Amino acid sequence: MTAPDLEPAPVALPRRRSRTVRAVAAVLPDGTPSYGPIGRVVRDGDRVLCHLCGRWFRSVVAHLRSHGWHHLAYREAFGLLRSEPLEGSNTRSLRAKAMTERRVHDPAVRAGCELGRELVRSGALTRAAARAAAGRRQPEQRRRKTLAALAAISPQARAEGSRRRADSQLRETARAAAESLGFADIGALVVARTEAGASLAAISREAGLHKDWLCRHLSTVAPETAADLAATSLARRHEQWDSRWLPLVRELGFPDVAAYLRDRHVVGNHTVRAIATETGFSRAAVESALRRHGVARHPHATTRARRDERAQAVTARFGFACLEDYFADRRAAGMSWRAIAAECGQPPTWVRRRAGLT
Repeated sequence: MTAPDLEPAPVALPRRRSRTVRAVAAVLPDGTPSYGPIGRVVRDGDRVLCHLCGRWFRSVVAHLRSHGWHHLAYREAFGLLRSEPLEGSNTRSLRAKAMTERRVHDPAVRAGCELGRELVRSGALTRAAARAAAGRRQPEQRRRKTLAALAAISPQARAEGSRRRADSQLRETARAAAESLGFADIGALVVARTEAGASLAAISREAGLHKDWLCRHLSTVAPETAADLAATSLARRHEQWDSRWLPLVRELGFPDVAAYLRDRHVVGNHTVRAIATETGFSRAAVESALRRHGVARHPHATTRARRDERAQAVTARFGFACLEDYFADRRAAGMSWRAIAAECGQPPTWVRRRAGLT
């Protein structure tokens, strides 16, 4: 057998592992492709996707050395939280079990754990975390979680939270202003200054606030003081308004304005127009006085009084307790409404209206 007749034996090539080609999901500002979504860790059972190469690993942290990346830089670049695990669930369980055993048998680990607990109890760990986070850009993953949490809050709850926060800031401003002038609270300051004749605008300026600050916010920061001031101011205005009425009503034999209004409007059934004519004030002034002294206004008082007097005259004439009984008796006797009107001497329209027919 000659050499040309010999066929070369096939060479067995090493089998390459199949690799699923993933599409690039995003591109970082420096041009680095990302095979996973920014701000989210992609998991598949016990495996985690590497954003840099698109391959799956039980621990991306251990794999990052092949890319020359540190896990902190990896988290920052792809918007992941520092607390977000980059390992599968089984791997995390194995690591936790190993650490539990080390806490039992390794003195150095026990000492470190005790130091950590002491930092937590003293609050030093929280303060250190706050200092480390100051000025650091919020990760995309945290931003998405925050937006999702905010979206779950109703607009009413957000508005209520904003209102409480604003009220708290107002109270803190009021407290600082009162303490700067030597008072325990803003209410004591306002009472002392108003008794001396100062206005709320003057007190606001003295405290270093906007001139309208107390007018706008006193009811929030000192509601009891605001209510007392409002009552005092209202009483003062009432006295000022009644000072125009008192000479007139006293000439008519009444001790005060309220007694005069009750006598004329409630007892005497005088209308607002009649009272205005008698006193010389406008109808608006009379209506204001009625409201000020708590006298309920009765529209068409004179007309209603005359109507009631006519009804009482009819019932007294025929010996009935009320018009309804009189009408029922006459209708039962077969009388028409016109005949009833002729008998009682009233217009037919008045009779029918009082009977509720019109």
